Parts: sequence; structure tokens; C-alpha cells
Amino acid sequence: MLLILAAVSFIYPFIWMVSASLSSESGLGDLTLFPVGFTGSNYVTVFTKIPLDRAFLNSSFVAILTTGLVLVSGAMVGYALAKLDFAGRDWIFYLIIFTMTLPFQITLIPNYITMVRFGWVDTYLALIVPFALNSFSILLFRQAFQSLPQALIDAARMDGANEMRIIFQILIPNILPTVLTITILTFMGLWNEALWPLIVIRDESRMTMPQLVTLFSVGGRAEGQLGVKIAAAVLLAIPIVILYLFFQKHFIRSMASSGLKD
Repeated sequence: MLLILAAVSFIYPFIWMVSASLSSESGLGDLTLFPVGFTGSNYVTVFTKIPLDRAFLNSSFVAILTTGLVLVSGAMVGYALAKLDFAGRDWIFYLIIFTMTLPFQITLIPNYITMVRFGWVDTYLALIVPFALNSFSILLFRQAFQSLPQALIDAARMDGANEMRIIFQILIPNILPTVLTITILTFMGLWNEALWPLIVIRDESRMTMPQLVTLFSVGGRAEGQLGVKIAAAVLLAIPIVILYLFFQKHFIRSMASSGLKD
């Protein structure tokens, strides 16, 4: 019963949000599970006033490409830290762990200055490159690779496989739960990122969905209509909800089986 109450408390705000987005402006004050004065005009207004379709494509492109880069870079660095013996390996790993304790806001100004000097402001590179290497993915990959027997790598080397082939053709298939966990968490984090795009992107044609929805809600285009703002928030949340529903079983299994081992 306690778990049911907890589940209801978590899901009720989203159900109300969907209901409110389909309600008339005068019916928003009623906290009901069903729309009051049912209308789809809020969604029509959102698509009329902002280029949400373009923002959706931008967010999809940035999130998918960056997630792929995180998987590749994390796998290579994690493998080096787990299976290769070189001077300073442990210190590098400790430094990576230390960076995980730093809030992202601390690096905002240095990262922005870097983007300006590289001339990447208002480009997709500013949205992708700063997130292409993720310390959390490196940690998970390192721990997963450490759990694999060294004999597997030695056998592959005897067969003439190079390090890249060992990583991506031999080891990765053996740690799919870890790969799936990193993929889902990274994609969700990138999709929901709003602060960094607000800083480095000013061209509306390159804005992501969280950025555009944020500017729409606080910038005056919604004209103070709460129902329209809620509709925009629902549209922003739908892709993540669909992603979670589609991968729900795999995600739970991945989180259960990708515990950190030393």
C-alpha cells in the first residue's frame, strides 16, 4: 500500500499536467484528473508561436550524437584505466572521480570562454563537444571492464586483435547492461539540458527543445497563458516518457546488474 501511495504521488503531477494542458484557462484552478473545458488550443498556440519541430530535431541530433561520443570515449578511457598498466593510471582515475564532485555551474564560465575563443558560439559544436566525455560513463565502464577476466583479452590479442577491436567487438557485448544504463542516463540528461544551451545558443534555428520551451515560458510569447506553458512542458516531456516506457524493463535490469564493483 505504501508503494502504491508513493507511485501515485509521483505520477499525479504529470497526469494533472497533461489534463491541465487540455483544459481551458479558466479550468486550470481545479486539480482534477480530467480536463475542464476540454480544448486543444493550447497545443495549437505552442506550435504557432515557436518552431518546436525544428527544436525537436536539434535536440534529437545533439542528444543522439553526443550520447554516441560518450559511449565511445567512455569505453576507451574506461578500458585504459581498467586493463592497461601505465604510470599515473590510478591518479588519473582519482582525478576523474574528483571532477564528479564539482557542480557543472563551476565550469560554465571557463567553458563559455573556450567556446568563444574557438568560435563555436551559436553552433552545434558548442552543444556537443563539452559533453562528449563523461566522467560517470568512464567510471561505469572501468568497473564493468574490471569484472571481465583478463584471459578474454589475452586470447583476443593472441588471435591478432588490436585494442580497439578488443574493446568494441569483444568486451562491449559482455557488458551490455552497463552500456544500456549509460545510454539512457546520458540521453535523458542531454535532452533535459537547458542552462548550457541558453548560454551558447542565440540563433533560434539551432535552439534545443528545453531552451526554446524555457524562453517561450518566461520570455513573453506565451502571453501569460498558463495552459500554453503547461502544454509546452508536456511536449518537452513526452519523448523522455516514451523512451522510458519503451526501455523500462531493460533500464531496470541494467540498473540492477551494473552495480559498482572493484
